[in-house]
Amino acid sequence: MNKADQSFNEEFKPVAPPESYDASAEWHDKVLYALAQLGQGTAPDVAAKLTEYEPSEAPQTLHRQAEQVLNGLFDKGIIKGTEQDGEVTFSLSKITSPNTGGTDPDLL
Repeated sequence: MNKADQSFNEEFKPVAPPESYDASAEWHDKVLYALAQLGQGTAPDVAAKLTEYEPSEAPQTLHRQAEQVLNGLFDKGIIKGTEQDGEVTFSLSKITSPNTGGTDPDLL
């Protein structure tokens, strides 16, 4: 694999929220953990969840970090987001409804 492929794969790899909250982790992991705990939410929702884990951090900082991480992942197509009333609700699930229909083995 060449360097360009490696760079692309690193940039667009699937997200994997951490199993537990780590105060020394990067904001990316903190925001993903908070979103995973909520299931879905807006940047302010995620920032509010982060206040439970980072009570000494300024709310503006938490909101800014949540917004930057979530919008960045959404813009890359890595996480799902639905817009309603000018606000985006994010979730880690890319597929929200099961596939319907079946496979005709004769066509394989």
